Amino acid sequence: MAEKSYYSIKDVAEKLNVNLSLLRYWEKEFPFISPKKTDKGTRRYTQENLNDVKLVYYLVKEKKMTLEGAKKLLRDNKDGVIKNHAIILRLQNMQKEIRLLKEQFNVAMEENKNDQSI
Repeated sequence: MAEKSYYSIKDVAEKLNVNLSLLRYWEKEFPFISPKKTDKGTRRYTQENLNDVKLVYYLVKEKKMTLEGAKKLLRDNKDGVIKNHAIILRLQNMQKEIRLLKEQFNVAMEENKNDQSI
């Protein structure tokens, strides 16, 4: 998803593959998730809001924490959780890059082997 000034709730739900109702529920459970609302009540998520939702998603969906456990952890050490999550994301990106390099290396080796057999 390209970085925008604001994301709709639908954009955020699609990005995380969750229901709109789950995002609305998390807004109630985690007060720091507070997208701006237009006069008509349409939610407009900033990049910071999106990052907050991703953090909750990471704890609840990926780490399988309960809502209460996630709330407590974020209340006690939100900065530490944010830093750990950022490190995990960087490591996952590195892992993808390494896989891609390995695939490219294997293709190059196969091409080299084919060239030498001609």
